[in-house]
Amino acid sequence: MNTTTPNAMAMGACALAAALACTGLAGCGKATEAAQPQAQLRHLDDGSIEVNKMAPLRQRLQVEPVLEREIATETEAPGSIEAMPEKLVRITPPVAGRITHLQRSLGDSVKAGDALFTLDSAELSAAYAEHGKAGSALLQARQELQRQKTLFEAEIAARKDYEAAQASYDQASSDAQASADKLAQYGAGAGARGSRRDYVLRSPIAGTVIAMDGAQGGYWNDINAPVMTVADLSTVWLSANVAEKDLAQVAVGQAARIKVDAWPGKSFDGKVAYVGAVLDAETRTVKVRVAIDNRAGAFKPGMFARAAFTGASRRAIVVPASALLQGGLDTRVMVERTALHFVPKVVQVGASHDGQVEIVSGLRPGERIVVKEGVLLND
Repeated sequence: MNTTTPNAMAMGACALAAALACTGLAGCGKATEAAQPQAQLRHLDDGSIEVNKMAPLRQRLQVEPVLEREIATETEAPGSIEAMPEKLVRITPPVAGRITHLQRSLGDSVKAGDALFTLDSAELSAAYAEHGKAGSALLQARQELQRQKTLFEAEIAARKDYEAAQASYDQASSDAQASADKLAQYGAGAGARGSRRDYVLRSPIAGTVIAMDGAQGGYWNDINAPVMTVADLSTVWLSANVAEKDLAQVAVGQAARIKVDAWPGKSFDGKVAYVGAVLDAETRTVKVRVAIDNRAGAFKPGMFARAAFTGASRRAIVVPASALLQGGLDTRVMVERTALHFVPKVVQVGASHDGQVEIVSGLRPGERIVVKEGVLLND
């Protein structure tokens, strides 16, 4: 038989409701606490950073030890291909005249001494005539000198007559030599046969005709303008503009790697032949000429090119470029102090190559640094 009074039942119901309410409130409190996000990073007073062990960020960070290895500084510079000045000759005729025959055309190969073109020149004819007159005057002066010498030795002629004949002979000899030298300068011998109006200009070097400015039948009266240009392109120069700050990395005899736009994906070998003695004040660069073997004919004067100069190898600390963080004027890396505990360090960087950067100061071999996603710690 149930003896519970109505009052007791009401009190029990109230107690149960209160208990359930407390239980519900406690559950809500735990749910609210669990729903609050925890910070992934904690910045400490000493400037270091701690990563929460439960934070997703810890899975993205990649930490590796700092290594020291052999590196060689590589300096790159733009430039262009040029014919070697000592192997390029602009053929200018020393006399005016009409071009009667072109023995060579654009692109022809020539040897030293090969005929290039022929001029019909009145100047050359006048030079031959002058030489002939000088020769006749010399012959007459020689005969007069012999006559006066004989008379003087026989005490028939006066000394002054003999001395005058000697002076005339010396003058005639000098004039004859001058006229012969003029013909030699023209490249025409004093004893040349054939027409004395035809001037044949010959190539002074072996090479290729790379420019043609004259035409057969045209009159050429500018002795300072070239009729054609001959160049030996078996060896060419890459004239590179090396920045002032990189000049210490370049020296005569140093190997160079050359790339040209005409041959993408290919590189060619060269050697530094000359380092300029004067710095361009406007561009702050120095001309460096690299000699390139061009017997295959791959390089054409005027091509744009790039040269890479590799210096001597040395031991240095290098890190991936992704490990560097820029903050204001300083470059930093994140160094691991303990697990998930990092401290930023300022470093001085040097040369870079193939995604690796030299660290001049600020790190020691063996230190562990963040090499990937370190920027997330820097935010």
